Amino acid sequence: MSRRREVQRRLATLGEIRGIMVAMKNLALMETRTLRGFLGAQERAVASIESAAADFLAFYGQALRAPQELRQRYVLLGSEQGFCGDFNESLVQALGQPPFREMEAADLVVVGRRLAAKLEGDPRVAAFLEGASVAEEVQPALMRLSTRLQELQAARGADSAFALSALYHCEATGGIRLRRLLPLPDLPPPSGKFSHAPDLNLAPFDFFSQLDEQYLYAVLHQVFYSSLMAENRQRLQHMDQAIHRLEEDSGGLKLKYNALRQEEIIEEIEVILLSAELLAAGEGVKPSSSFQ
Repeated sequence: MSRRREVQRRLATLGEIRGIMVAMKNLALMETRTLRGFLGAQERAVASIESAAADFLAFYGQALRAPQELRQRYVLLGSEQGFCGDFNESLVQALGQPPFREMEAADLVVVGRRLAAKLEGDPRVAAFLEGASVAEEVQPALMRLSTRLQELQAARGADSAFALSALYHCEATGGIRLRRLLPLPDLPPPSGKFSHAPDLNLAPFDFFSQLDEQYLYAVLHQVFYSSLMAENRQRLQHMDQAIHRLEEDSGGLKLKYNALRQEEIIEEIEVILLSAELLAAGEGVKPSSSFQ
């Protein structure tokens, strides 16, 4: 009886764990649907800015392009939550490849507590920041990142320019992507040919500076949404695999439970039959009588 009850207890525990995992899976599924709308809108916004920038740079690019020798700074986007497979481990592995292997100290900003735990003590890391768990937390996370980047810039001096890139899981490519964010990346020439330069209400340098800011704001949103979408997709896959393993374990325990229950029933039947035999044998022995 005790063995069957132990199996029954384990079955109940697995059922509770499965219920929690199903709930986590449903939350991840709902988040992907939310992120799909945000990410689509942000991709269109970035594409629109890049198109405008290509038109502008076709006429003013030679005079306004930033110098090529810029100190590189990288933003590494990990996860704030767990249960997402090798999402963070693959980013750590990417840091072992160029150009990160030759990186100078304190040029990496790590976003996401789960990833930060794996890079604690790494001399390349200048700051660890809390990331976003859901789409609504992206804006606060970006505010923290912006503040920290400004502090790092101020610490090196106002005259020290730097280029900013992001290493993250890209939803569009399905893999890890290193993407330049600042200054504007090299863009393809505009599709149409224009005889006159764009009509600007600002000086070209001022326009380009504000365009850089708008692009950085838009593309950071896109990068965060893309990383969060990829994280939730991996979480869905991870939860599916875990639930499948739980169901297999539960199936095996149910078979064991049924076998133990069957053994108990057989033992009970044997006891009943043995008792009946003993009773029948006792009734068959009659006392001797003096009357003939």
